[in-house]
Amino acid sequence: MGATMAEFTGQRGKRQEDSGLGSILDLLLANARLVLGVSGAAVLAIATLAVKRLIDRATSPRDESDPKAEQKTLEESWQDLALIKATPKLPKKQRREDLSEPLLSPARPPAPEPRVCSAPPETPQVEFSPPRCLTLQEKLLSHYSSRLAVPEAQASLAPQLARSICAQLQNFLQIKCPELPFGSLFLSGPLLDGLGALAADHIHLMLPVVLDAALWSLIPGEDTVVRNPQYWMIKRTDLEYFPRGRSPWDRFIVGRYLSSNALNETLHKMLVASINWPAIGSLLGSVIHPVVASQELKLEVKHDQVELSIALFPVVEMEDKVLLAAPPEGLVENLWLESFYRAEVSKLKELDAGDAGARQRCLHILNGVCKSHPALHKLSGSPLTHVVLHLSATSSDWAEESLADRFQQVLEELVGYLEKGVLPSYFNHKINLFCELLEEEIDEMGFMLYRAVSEPELLLKEK
Repeated sequence: MGATMAEFTGQRGKRQEDSGLGSILDLLLANARLVLGVSGAAVLAIATLAVKRLIDRATSPRDESDPKAEQKTLEESWQDLALIKATPKLPKKQRREDLSEPLLSPARPPAPEPRVCSAPPETPQVEFSPPRCLTLQEKLLSHYSSRLAVPEAQASLAPQLARSICAQLQNFLQIKCPELPFGSLFLSGPLLDGLGALAADHIHLMLPVVLDAALWSLIPGEDTVVRNPQYWMIKRTDLEYFPRGRSPWDRFIVGRYLSSNALNETLHKMLVASINWPAIGSLLGSVIHPVVASQELKLEVKHDQVELSIALFPVVEMEDKVLLAAPPEGLVENLWLESFYRAEVSKLKELDAGDAGARQRCLHILNGVCKSHPALHKLSGSPLTHVVLHLSATSSDWAEESLADRFQQVLEELVGYLEKGVLPSYFNHKINLFCELLEEEIDEMGFMLYRAVSEPELLLKEK
């Protein structure tokens, strides 16, 4: 009974001490609320409570019968210490006006000190506009200037090399074949005739064959076995009065006709075996090789700045006709091809000079497009030129501002000609410039150009 009273008294005294300590803490917290505000008082209360627990645990007797009492006391101490460490620190000094701020208001950055210097000028805002779609006219002109222009150095060097080779070949023929009346060699091709070459890599070398009109006459192609008005035959006449041998060209006669094949074979042997091209090439700072395997008369020229292919064509001019020794493949070897190249160039320049037109530029773009697409390669050159000439007879507006309209109109005309399978020559309507195309080639060309009529930009893409 006495022991029980003693424990009761001890516990009551302890409660009184706790009550006294609690009263003191309450008084401190109440005053702290006035000074520190609600948030500061809350922080102080948490810290005070943790310290009070530590003091109570140190002054209260431990239960010796509980073996885990000491372990519990340590764990509770770690929790109280963690509670104290987790308590955020108060700022060292607070201003009075800060005490009236709400508890959850975000912190405001300190106001910058006023500067004496003047404010910098305002940077103008750049407005970004979406990319503008180019018109067909702009695309054609861009294609013409960026992809079809021949470098000036190559455009001047290639003709110089060709003229030097031309002079060497002329001297050789005069020495080797003085009995054959060859005329003066001259150069031909878009690079020299102003039609806008796509590259400085091809030049034609024309070798005139001078015939006595009293001994030779022309036979139209439709009157020959091939029935093709594009080819002609050159017949030896009056053999009864002027026997064979009277003309120096009689050595190339096959069946009373001047054989283009026989003349080409003789010249081919000279180019391959009789001319010292390595020596000529060294003088010109280049390497020259005759093309041996080809039936055509060709020279391949390699220079540091340009690679050039020179094609030699014997040419006969009689009765206002220009005939090339370029027979078709087959057994017929006496045919001469009528060439309209000189007339094409002359007519285009005449039309453009008359109305300041852009026919030559349009043709240049069309040739570039067709040569860059394998399916359209055979349309480049003469066929395109004749389409432009036909269209010029019906469309008078060929100013540069109408380039896109004329370009698209040429595509439409080509589709129409391909559907018929016939493209008549501008200078001779009996000649069909599509006569040597296969049906499959015509279908492939027509399909591609039919798509290009509605979307011409397809042809301007790189292949």
